[in-house]
Amino acid sequence: MTSARKSDRRLLTEYESKQLLAAYGIPTIATSIATSDREAVEIADRLGYPVVLKLHSETITHKTDVGGVQLNLGDANAVISAFEAIAQRVRAIDPAAFLGVTVQPMVNLEGYELILGSSIDPQFGPVMLFGSGGQLVEVFQDRSLALPPLNTTLARRMMEQTRIYKALQGVRGRSAIDLVKLEQLLVRFSQLIVEQPQISEIDINPLLVSPEGAIALDARVVLKTTENPISPAIRPYPTQYVHKWSTDGDHPITIRPIRPEDEPLMVLFHQELSEESVYLRYAHMVKLKHRIAHERLTRICFIDYDREMVLVADRQDPETSEHRILGVARLSKLHGTNQAEFALIVSDSYQQRGLGTELLRRLLQIGQEEKLEAIVGYILNSNYKMQSLCKKLGFELQPDRGEGMLKAVFVC
Repeated sequence: MTSARKSDRRLLTEYESKQLLAAYGIPTIATSIATSDREAVEIADRLGYPVVLKLHSETITHKTDVGGVQLNLGDANAVISAFEAIAQRVRAIDPAAFLGVTVQPMVNLEGYELILGSSIDPQFGPVMLFGSGGQLVEVFQDRSLALPPLNTTLARRMMEQTRIYKALQGVRGRSAIDLVKLEQLLVRFSQLIVEQPQISEIDINPLLVSPEGAIALDARVVLKTTENPISPAIRPYPTQYVHKWSTDGDHPITIRPIRPEDEPLMVLFHQELSEESVYLRYAHMVKLKHRIAHERLTRICFIDYDREMVLVADRQDPETSEHRILGVARLSKLHGTNQAEFALIVSDSYQQRGLGTELLRRLLQIGQEEKLEAIVGYILNSNYKMQSLCKKLGFELQPDRGEGMLKAVFVC
């Protein structure tokens, strides 16, 4: 690596990299740094044999390429020999590159080696990679790409695009991997990428997965030192719009932006709506089979948070822990303007309890934070409850050209 390249990139040590992963709930193996063979033996004695020694360096990216990894060391003599071998090889390449070694337990789990990583694309920003890992990662070329952040649905799709996915489901007598937990790990990794824009490159290789769980055996993180990080192509899940709310001493309700995995809950929500509620929301009757069609719910649940915001009122049953959506509020930007249109519907059992007011109030706050000029909505002349709600929150009601409708306008 030239001095010019060193000036605008910094390679985190494996120890630092694993600390970063652990902060996002990604399991890592315990790693300690030793600057002498004596320290390495003391750590190995404490951890228990066999152990692994790896090069500790701030400049060398791929440790295996320079003989910087020694596996399955069974006693103190083996640790001393491995330390000296790594030091000798690395110092012959770059005397300043050798800072010692890291010592960690030897993992002997039967499982699959995966790679999980990210790098910066000049147009799209961070791009995430998943696939078969290990030393033969470049040989197998089994990988899929996605734009972070991910949700569990997108994480599963990313896994399904690889050949190793079939093996992860269990093959030839080998137990299946817990794919739900692996989904969640991919989601947390994608959040790390989005929330740490100073990262230029990151990869976990191998990420060892087995029926017992997943663990990052090796990790590499390269930081940008420039002041202009590239933003993700897709806006992250807007956690700032997640709030708790309750009414009449009821159990707390979470008001939050919708997620793609909410589709089954949306089906149940529509099944509970009365014909009157459906008519007042859509200004005509829409059959249940059309409202819960997969193609329609996909468009509603999987959205671009830059163009629209959909809030759901999510209540978790304290006894069964099952979730239920009680209301949905939508804010959609109008093309070619700095305005947005709102829509609101609340489950019949939760009407007249303040939930609709809270949902619409949250939409107005979001509109102001997103710097919209105005928010508009169209209300049936016969929908007196919605008219009253809009007046209470500061909307102006105007006659609309559409027959039997009023236009509600809120200036942000």
